[in-house]
Amino acid sequence: MSTLRPTLRWGLVLAALLSTHCDPPPVEATADHRQRQSLSRIEGQVVVQGRVRGNAIVLLYDAARPPPPQGTGRPLSFTVIPQERLFGPADDSSAGPFTAPYTFSLVAPGRYLVRGFIDADTCRTGVQPCHTPDFIPWYTVTGEPNAGDMGGAAVDPVTRVPRVLELAENADGTLPALTGVNVLFGEASTVPVDRPVFWVDSPPRFERTASIKLLDLKPLPIQQGAVDQRPAAMLVRFVDENTDGQPDDANGDSVPDIWPRVVVRKLAEGETLTDAQRLADENDLDRNGVLDAEGAEYPRMEGPGDGQPDLVVLAAGLDTTVLNSMRKPDGSWNMGPVFVESLRVVVQARAFDARNPQQPQLLRAVPSGRYAITLIHVTGQTWRVPNELSPSVAAADGLPEVKSQAFVLEVP
Repeated sequence: MSTLRPTLRWGLVLAALLSTHCDPPPVEATADHRQRQSLSRIEGQVVVQGRVRGNAIVLLYDAARPPPPQGTGRPLSFTVIPQERLFGPADDSSAGPFTAPYTFSLVAPGRYLVRGFIDADTCRTGVQPCHTPDFIPWYTVTGEPNAGDMGGAAVDPVTRVPRVLELAENADGTLPALTGVNVLFGEASTVPVDRPVFWVDSPPRFERTASIKLLDLKPLPIQQGAVDQRPAAMLVRFVDENTDGQPDDANGDSVPDIWPRVVVRKLAEGETLTDAQRLADENDLDRNGVLDAEGAEYPRMEGPGDGQPDLVVLAAGLDTTVLNSMRKPDGSWNMGPVFVESLRVVVQARAFDARNPQQPQLLRAVPSGRYAITLIHVTGQTWRVPNELSPSVAAADGLPEVKSQAFVLEVP
């Protein structure tokens, strides 16, 4: 009778089986197409020239959905390079340059933009107003740069124009990495102001019988908990995309184009939605900036619909009376920034499907529901109401409750 212990005997049997059958088992491709995608990476160096100190926030965008002020895109991904790794023991008076590596992994084929900012600890450097690093990416109210932060981007080393990065497969199907993509930060791109935080000093109801609705937006400093925003006034500035020193008039209506841009967009509806989900845009319940595969569609003024969920916005812009504050004493335009005590927004009773922002489709009627108001600064900073400071959701997120930030435009 064998004297081997059972566990040893089974171990010898397993070893014998393995030694007589060495061929690997067949591997079949998964039916989930997401797991069969070719993925690669984008990597390079963060390069900082300046005296601003703080964590470096590097953001990856789809080039078809650029961030403000060029568009309304949201980051696909982000990475944080800690201040200690980037600046080390350098003295505050040193302007560098300072470098540290960054990487975006698991990136699919496509065209991308890389942007970023230094989340400045301006208390440490003595710059006023005194902010502390406050980037929290999970909330709209804490996910953007403030005054004193330093902007950056992946740019062409000669022209300094932001680069569009293309990650494309080779002829053999392999997907090479994009390397050497440096993100440059400099003091010339220091953010001059805080975000355009506002409250709406107007009734919320937009009567269907009215052709327009006027909304008065006023600055709202908030210094509570994780939110540190201190706008003393509202910033306006002429649009001058061609840099000819004169205001642009893109739509040819003989009225100069002005920053900030105003976006009035329909919010998600439904009895089963939570209070937090009701802050989402209609047809974008996961809040990733990409329209959902299924959702509401509304009748067009002309022609049939496209069978896809709509991105409903109302025609809106700044009241032209703001131009009175943008004249110099000699009557010429002041092309620099101008600060005003409030902004009047004119919302028209016209709705569009802006799924294709280059060719918005006029809808037959303004859909009933709730609408959010967003301001977009020339700096790329934004503010929107309603947001996570609304009392119904703030406490659950550990954010301060600010009643005015629950405002919605109501179309009956």
